[in-house]
Amino acid sequence: MASYYSSLLTPSTASTLCLCLFLLLAGMSSAQLSSNFYSTSCPKALSTIKSAVTSAVSSEARMGASLLRLHFHDCFVNGCDASVLLDDTANSTGEKTAGPNNNSLRGFNVIDTIKSQVETACPGVVSCADILAVAARDSVVALGGPSWSVLLGRRDSTTASLSAANSNIPGPGLSLSGLITAFSNKGFTAKEMVALSGSHTIGQARCTIFRSRIYNEANINSSFATSRKAICPSTGGDNNLSPLDITSPTSFDNAYFKNLQLQKGLLHSDQELFNGGSTDSQVNTYSSNSATFFTDFANAMVKMGNLSPLTGTSGQIRTNCKKTN
Repeated sequence: MASYYSSLLTPSTASTLCLCLFLLLAGMSSAQLSSNFYSTSCPKALSTIKSAVTSAVSSEARMGASLLRLHFHDCFVNGCDASVLLDDTANSTGEKTAGPNNNSLRGFNVIDTIKSQVETACPGVVSCADILAVAARDSVVALGGPSWSVLLGRRDSTTASLSAANSNIPGPGLSLSGLITAFSNKGFTAKEMVALSGSHTIGQARCTIFRSRIYNEANINSSFATSRKAICPSTGGDNNLSPLDITSPTSFDNAYFKNLQLQKGLLHSDQELFNGGSTDSQVNTYSSNSATFFTDFANAMVKMGNLSPLTGTSGQIRTNCKKTN
């Protein structure tokens, strides 16, 4: 029997077989994410996360936007690997103090609560990265937005990158071309960028982020600017908050796009989406058709959740989301 197989394995076929085995193993180590990843290993994972998110958002509607933003800021920095949750240590600097995150990201306590509950049910099984992805979906749903099937099986990073957090997350001062480039660098089309920007239908921004727009820019509704100046003085009050969507700040809907048509975008980057450029038509579409926005947003969120996940034996399943095991 051995000689029979030996005779078949010429140098050429042997090398081909080795290559096939290598590709098979490589494919296994970067296995595709799956919506039923925890169906056997932790069947209560999704219901546990949903219950905690629903409770948190019910207590404070703003938390829904905060949890959605955590997932976004995680995925745009070296993939959806929960690196955003790591605290600084004596040997490494995390991403929490990066410009886009410092004194801005919130919801860490909710994620810690969820992780503790999931660890009680299924120790060492569910990753922090997956909790972020599911919590983002459940937050949108809790505020009246669309649902989508979250693909699961991400693992957690053992490192974070302050420099990547500072350079990869699109800022509120970007031009339209800058926004298109920033999202294109992550594989998103301009259309998907506009859809994801629709997440600004919920959440709030600090005065220091939108002060320049309301005092210096011309493409802004005058009464809207005046009302924001009452919240955000020209000096001081840096941490005063304004809803990104003044129409329905705690409802996930398409009012954000209607506001842009009226030049009521709070951030410079918001109004850039409707300022005589290539994305005006997409804003018009979403403004008039919330169902189309919901569908495109959900699809873009699935795509974002698939940015460079760690799978197989890469990374780890942290027992505490703030630190590596």
